[in-house]
Amino acid sequence: MGHLFRMRHLARELRSRDLPFVFFVNDHAPSLQLLQQDQLPFETVDLNHVEQWAQAAIRRTQARLWINDRLNTSLAQAHAVKQTGIPLATFDDRGDGASLADLHIAALAFTADQPLGGRRVARGHEYLILNPEIAHFRRQRVKVERILVSMGGTDTYGATVKVVALLRRRGLGATVVIGPGFEHRAALDTELHAQFQLKVAVPSLIEEMSRHDMAVVGGGITAFEAATSGLPAIVVANEDFEIPVARYLASLGVARYAGHHSALNEAAFAIPEDVANMSMAGLDKVPLNGTEKVCQLIQELA
Repeated sequence: MGHLFRMRHLARELRSRDLPFVFFVNDHAPSLQLLQQDQLPFETVDLNHVEQWAQAAIRRTQARLWINDRLNTSLAQAHAVKQTGIPLATFDDRGDGASLADLHIAALAFTADQPLGGRRVARGHEYLILNPEIAHFRRQRVKVERILVSMGGTDTYGATVKVVALLRRRGLGATVVIGPGFEHRAALDTELHAQFQLKVAVPSLIEEMSRHDMAVVGGGITAFEAATSGLPAIVVANEDFEIPVARYLASLGVARYAGHHSALNEAAFAIPEDVANMSMAGLDKVPLNGTEKVCQLIQELA
């Protein structure tokens, strides 16, 4: 879902520049609902076998550029696109197919030894595509009174359940936001009590974050959206590749890293004493203009 949210923000910027586009997306009901809600054009396809339909889709839509937002693009998938003669742009791609990309936006690559494929690599958090709605809600926090838990639209491994159980042991409550793809509701319900408020698929996570003073989030885009809005965070790595992201956020002074979801560091969930400094660091160090930078690179490529 994180990939879809990122591309929704990019699509809005493309639309503002009168650049036509179409989404190719799995037949996943929550994803299709979001695209319909935003009135974004899409076609449902089998993303496991892009090489079987990509070339026909490119010819049919007269596409001039293919934007691939996937974690692991295969060589076969990338080759199918490149054979048509149009440029390929990819995002934070760890697959072999990234080597064929004309542009690789690697906003979430933070280890010096991390190999990144692509003819041109735009690396660094200044290329982050963040929700523009944040501009209306940025503010400094000075103390923690309300905590938010949001572990992603799907939360594959049920990290929300583990975080809620940990907060409960520490005598803390929180607003718990789960996304449309959450599949651990029964387990979560056993951990919730009066100090927790559950919200499902909130209309705006950014607006929800604005009502809180600290967040517990995964090591993806939401952690950076929290930072640039001035919301200090405790970051849990849902996947191995989120570990360097979480550590990078901690190095910026905007968050604490609480470990991988399989082995959480309970001490990291203590209320920070330097909330004001963490909040200001996020406001100062995480810019909001990454979408415009990415769009410019895409236009130059196309």
